[in-house]
Amino acid sequence: MSVANIKNNVPHPPTKNNGEASGLGMSGTTNNNKNNTPRPRTKNKGDWKEKLTPFLFISPHMLFFIIFLAYPTLYGFYISFNSWNFFTDMQFVGLQNYANILWNSDSLYFDYFWSAFRATLIFTVLSVPFLVIIPLFLAIGINARPFGHNFFRALFYAPSLLSVVTVVLIWIWLLDTNAGLVNYYLQTLGLDNIPWLTRAPWVWISLVMMTIWWTIGTNMILFLAGLGEIADHLYEAAKIDGANKIQQFFHVTLPGLKGPMAFVVIMTTLASFNVMAQPQLATGGGPGYETRVLILYIYEVGFTGGNPRAGLAAAMSVVLGMILLSISLIQFKLMSKEK
Repeated sequence: MSVANIKNNVPHPPTKNNGEASGLGMSGTTNNNKNNTPRPRTKNKGDWKEKLTPFLFISPHMLFFIIFLAYPTLYGFYISFNSWNFFTDMQFVGLQNYANILWNSDSLYFDYFWSAFRATLIFTVLSVPFLVIIPLFLAIGINARPFGHNFFRALFYAPSLLSVVTVVLIWIWLLDTNAGLVNYYLQTLGLDNIPWLTRAPWVWISLVMMTIWWTIGTNMILFLAGLGEIADHLYEAAKIDGANKIQQFFHVTLPGLKGPMAFVVIMTTLASFNVMAQPQLATGGGPGYETRVLILYIYEVGFTGGNPRAGLAAAMSVVLGMILLSISLIQFKLMSKEK
């Protein structure tokens, strides 16, 4: 037997075929992919607490908002389409309440509503400029930090801490025609008594004066906060450019107070449109109906007399709310418009 035949007859050791080799390769790759695949994220028990925490913080305010603002507003809007006097069932009347105050000139409520709106507008036009200008200049003076500036800041702010009833009683004591302190001193000067609370236009002057004295402190504090945000280097640069005090006021102070000014004007206008207690307590809406403002008239229609008309009063409130919303939007657009 030849050597070649012997080599051919020797059994060879088993070898792994390509299929097995490729199987091992695929198995290794699969194992690696399994190791690299992220595991599904298990829910942490603390996740729901983190999501719930913000709602817990806002829930008291949200509850207050729903109970005392959202629900009464929607319910009042619903009442405005009904005839109701609190003692009987509501009767749906559609737009009749709105017609009686907006376009039905034969209705008595039409004349009274717009007369009250006129009185409200007069008060707003007379009071708002003073309630913006006077606090502004008081804030500028106090911001200059003269001697005793903290005392004067507290002095001007103190009346705003009083209730409106207290304020009105103080001014009735001062302005009473026969026994008022102001008329007493006018008599000592040889002047006649002034009917501050019983005759126009003195009634408007009285109402505006007591409102100014009562509320300028709040607006003054707001302007002081705004003045504190104006950088000192702006005034120094204006001085270097040769600007005097008046020029600094118009070109540095007023632009720097743009935000606080818009807020003060809008909020003061809304507050003036919602005036009620001053004319109710000081003049009773008189003389005649001269100072019967809109909120006071709504109160009289809805809550006084033998047959209160809650539906009509609700319709008046809705109309007033729409007017105030329109005025606020117009003021905001005008004051936020870039020069």
